[in-house]
Amino acid sequence: MSVSSVSSLAADQSVCAPLSVLGRDVTVPLVTGGEVTYAALDYAASAPALQRVWDDVAAYAPYYGSVHRGAGYLSQLSTDLFENARRTVAEFLDCREDDQLVFTRSTTDSLNLLAAALPADCQVFVFETEHHASLLPWQDSRVTYLDAPRTPAEAVATLERALADRDPHGPALVCVTGASNVTGEIWPVRELAAAAHAHAARIVLDAAQLAPHHPVSVRDLDVDWVAFSGHKLYAPFGSGVLAGRADWLREADPYLAGGGASRKVTRRTDGGVDVEWHETAARHEAGSPNVIGAYAIASACKALTEAGFDTLVARERHLIDTVRAGLAEVPEVRVLSLFGDDAPRVGVISFVVDGWNSSHFAAALSAEYGIGVRDGLFCAHPLVRTLLGSDPHTQGECGAPEAAPGEKSLNAIRVSFGAGTPDEHVERFVGAVRELVRDGARWNYRTEDGRCVPAT
Repeated sequence: MSVSSVSSLAADQSVCAPLSVLGRDVTVPLVTGGEVTYAALDYAASAPALQRVWDDVAAYAPYYGSVHRGAGYLSQLSTDLFENARRTVAEFLDCREDDQLVFTRSTTDSLNLLAAALPADCQVFVFETEHHASLLPWQDSRVTYLDAPRTPAEAVATLERALADRDPHGPALVCVTGASNVTGEIWPVRELAAAAHAHAARIVLDAAQLAPHHPVSVRDLDVDWVAFSGHKLYAPFGSGVLAGRADWLREADPYLAGGGASRKVTRRTDGGVDVEWHETAARHEAGSPNVIGAYAIASACKALTEAGFDTLVARERHLIDTVRAGLAEVPEVRVLSLFGDDAPRVGVISFVVDGWNSSHFAAALSAEYGIGVRDGLFCAHPLVRTLLGSDPHTQGECGAPEAAPGEKSLNAIRVSFGAGTPDEHVERFVGAVRELVRDGARWNYRTEDGRCVPAT
């Protein structure tokens, strides 16, 4: 199907307009002269903040106060706002009644918190396809790294075989992504959770890429924990969430020791101190919490729920179809995939271009077309290397082809989008890819601090 026919199909189906986001009217200069509205197509790294979220935060800002321990009106208001945000996010995730929801700094922070709370001698199972945030925190545990599967069914079978060989009496945890930050493909989370539970293991879902695009129900997926970041969910500040089973969190030492995590502290006669820690989420939220970050996440959750995921998913499918159809028309482009063309996916697509250095290509998209994408290995080095079949000890240089046509590429280019992306941005991207492959870059580029930049 051509790009034009995809666009016509979308028009016939009356696909909804994008949600309003900050930066939608920002213009950037082009090296070839003039300016153009910036096309932000790096949502998988950080999505632009929803205008609704920014407005909510701005309305609250004059009422900012200390949280939990202040007697004043603004402190009480901020405390209510913070705890209501916790309830809002728990509802967004469809948490169980006895689940705990801890506010963190990010998905990475959430998964490191859980790693620190694992019972002694816990065995962890994680696919090599994970983002580093969910691949690396478990290194102090007994970790089994699983090879990249090539189908969803193979993922489930691989996990079942690994779990069957473990000690069934010891604690075990499976960590899995909801949607790949490299290919955008959605993983069979419900089936993996069933396999984990059948072998007396627990499972944590890295929903950093899934939650902004699809509804995530802790109950329906039957996961034990879920983690995600606000900055990928259209919230502007550094905050994240870990939600799920309370027991391991309640029994673990506090993630950070300090005020807020402690319920009672007394001096001992020997000069030391005795500490009674909270058993609620406060146990792992020491220090003054990021109330604005928590409120921003809750606002984004409300905005996405009110917009309706059915509508958002339908519109994103149209954008995905537009990009994939456009790239398919350029023979030099190879889209990266684990599960194949028919796999369900979110708006994240990575690809390589024969004869092009990926950094060079991404730099040209930015400098000559005002399009922001990502190039490299996307903090998922084992996965991208597996998909590329490349040597981890080599890298390409800017300004010259990293690989001749038909040879293996060393890095990839990623385009990603979501609820705030207008059609014009993805159409401009597809047109720019076609022009760069056909005509080459119109500017000279050089390497600076490991990055490809326009030569001056």
